Amino acid sequence: VQLVESGGGLVQAGGSLRLSCAASGRTFTSYAMGWFRQVPGKEREFVAAISWTGRNTYYADSVKGRFSISRDDAKNTVYLQMNSLKPEDTAVYYCAAGIISGSYYYDYKYSYWGQGTQVTVSS
Repeated sequence: VQLVESGGGLVQAGGSLRLSCAASGRTFTSYAMGWFRQVPGKEREFVAAISWTGRNTYYADSVKGRFSISRDDAKNTVYLQMNSLKPEDTAVYYCAAGIISGSYYYDYKYSYWGQGTQVTVSS
């Protein structure tokens, strides 16, 4: 599975962005999808995930109520809608895919990763 993120950019605090992650391969529907983010000098952190069925979603406490993850299996794409952005949301955002059992929060459970897209929120 190859993953390509898009939709990052520069936005003012309080604004919105929608990230997209396009997946190649016919087995997209078999994978849970996740979004992680990383700031230079810090560990990569979990942001959101969606189960392979799309029925279950998971969010980091820091983004709950502001971010929303969804998937469109017909388009092999997963989205991260980010609203009410804060300067602390500034990071490189990565899309990931994996066959997940148990917790979705750990990056080591994801087998495939995109190259990342930069999100910068100005104050």
